[in-house]
Amino acid sequence: MPEDDPDAALMPRIADGDPVAYRALVDRHTDRLLAFAERLVGDRASAEDVVQDAYLAVWRTAARWTPAAKVSTWMYRIARNAALDRLRRRRPTVDPETVVLVDTADRADRQISTRQTSAAVRGALDTLPERQRTAIVLVHYEQRSGAEAADVLGVSVEALESLLARGRRALRAALEGQRADLIGGEP
Repeated sequence: MPEDDPDAALMPRIADGDPVAYRALVDRHTDRLLAFAERLVGDRASAEDVVQDAYLAVWRTAARWTPAAKVSTWMYRIARNAALDRLRRRRPTVDPETVVLVDTADRADRQISTRQTSAAVRGALDTLPERQRTAIVLVHYEQRSGAEAADVLGVSVEALESLLARGRRALRAALEGQRADLIGGEP
């Protein structure tokens, strides 16, 4: 088992139906998986369903996990697939104007600015092709390494870098006309 993966020891126990091991895995990863899923599907309720579906798949397929990848990477791949399934079943996507983002800033003008920026970025992110969006979410929001993100997407690291570059260019282009409004200065 990989020495750098604390979850690897849990997998044989989960495969044997150990609820304590399963609970430990769920407790360790739910917050991050939920944030990841929410960024992919656009709303909390759907993200919770995605994570629930992903954990059910982990429980059912734990015996098939192999130490070729970290458990967390495998779980991100399962969550990504569950999110894609959910997105395919529903169209159109969530309107970014209706999403309410929470900010702990004290000043109201900063809260409004942050919400507008978040909504603009979310809207631009939603226009990206799925693989570019997932690559950006994994690397920039979830802070996954290039190798882990590539594993989740099932591509090489070079292909991931290409997806990231194209996604960043598309985001930059989509947000270019809003730059002054988003950063509070001149374009």
